[in-house]
Amino acid sequence: MRSASGESEESPPRAKRTPAGAAVLRTDVTEAIRAAVFAELAEGGYGRMSIERVARRAGVGKTAVYRRWGSKLEMVIDMVSAVAVDVTELPDTGSLRGDIETVLMIAAHALRHPLATHIVPDLLAEAARNPAIGAILYETLSDNQRGIGTLLVDRAEQRGELTAPVDPDFLVDLVVGPLYWRLAVARAPLSAGYLAHLATAATTALTATPAP
Repeated sequence: MRSASGESEESPPRAKRTPAGAAVLRTDVTEAIRAAVFAELAEGGYGRMSIERVARRAGVGKTAVYRRWGSKLEMVIDMVSAVAVDVTELPDTGSLRGDIETVLMIAAHALRHPLATHIVPDLLAEAARNPAIGAILYETLSDNQRGIGTLLVDRAEQRGELTAPVDPDFLVDLVVGPLYWRLAVARAPLSAGYLAHLATAATTALTATPAP
């Protein structure tokens, strides 16, 4: 059976029944819409993007988009979350320095993504004009930052590596701030050994001096 958007809504096997009225969302359709969102944001920015334009580019009906996101803001926030560092994927390296270098490697990859180099700056500019966008964007990014910082601080405390309490937000500011400046603001390349050097410097600062 197909909806007006052309998306398949076949019922799952009886052994895995879903609630009445629930639709099976095709992964390929979702990915096509995500790709269309990125393309629209990169070409025209958040202000010019619309559900209609995204649906047309993805080759689906508007209904297929609205099944997944209630508004274009929801779509964009989902894009931001998709490229953020996933706390559950951070391995325990056995040391604060190792954990920090891992975060830097993941962050360096994320900051080279078009979302970080083109789309997030556009969203920040839009947020200055629209407080609602600013609040949601801040909440999404700060929640992710706090999760990373809390995880690294907890691990370091359990190992006895920290001599004084460290604020999780301060840790992430100290670690990722210089990298963000270099890649997203100055647009400068990373020299060989830069991430390792930054990880060592950040670890030295965090283990020697209490955060304000």
